[in-house]
Amino acid sequence: MNYETLLIDQQNSVTTLSFNRPDKLNAFDEKMVIETQDAIKNISDDNSVKVLIITGIGRGFSAGADLSDPSGMDDHNNERIVYEGLVNGYMPSLTGIMNMPKPVIAAVNGPAAGIGSAFALACDLMVMSKDAYLKQAFVNIALIPDGGLNWFLTRTIGYKLAYEMAIEGENISATRCLELGLTNKVVAADDLLNSSVSWAESLAKKSSQSLRETKKVMRAAMTASYDDTFKLEAEANNALHGSEDSLEAVKAFFEKREPNFK
Repeated sequence: MNYETLLIDQQNSVTTLSFNRPDKLNAFDEKMVIETQDAIKNISDDNSVKVLIITGIGRGFSAGADLSDPSGMDDHNNERIVYEGLVNGYMPSLTGIMNMPKPVIAAVNGPAAGIGSAFALACDLMVMSKDAYLKQAFVNIALIPDGGLNWFLTRTIGYKLAYEMAIEGENISATRCLELGLTNKVVAADDLLNSSVSWAESLAKKSSQSLRETKKVMRAAMTASYDDTFKLEAEANNALHGSEDSLEAVKAFFEKREPNFK
């Protein structure tokens, strides 16, 4: 997969997708929006990929939308241009990350602002460098958070903190993100990628079906009742019980060795 605005690197069963517009702090122009859609779909469909890492080249993860992009949302003849740009442009990639049948780790190497922070928060897991931060700067341009950020933030940190974050528009440091549960780990900047790859390689050794079904049920649990979630768990385990991976895990347990999942 060759792209102008992305770098894709696969090492064994771990793929790294890097936003690659470093001169713009990896802000999204129209081409990057389209290429990200394509890359996310291809990686999701690729069974050789067990874990995806998303990061940025240069000093930032992503500064959000590129407001200087001449092909941006400036068609004054279309009153729905912003809505269509968000729903048709960004939403397929973000829901693609959330629905991907494999874990996705955000390796946040610097600023993740606006829609860039939405991409980081859409991932299942997050590692931030010590000097990285999340930022909701929409209030500074008289807009509101988009990319599903109102959903991500309120469900992670609650309404009051999420609303404060949105209307203040301040940098949220990696340390504060860890305190709030917005990130899983904070590491030194020069260790970010190694730490993320090491975590991904560890996950890649686990049962893909377990990772896939746990993600599916936990994502659904964010808006489902206890009873519905209980039944989803039961259905999943009913389908997985007796599978090749399950049998291998039981055999490995009795043989006192690590399982060898396919």
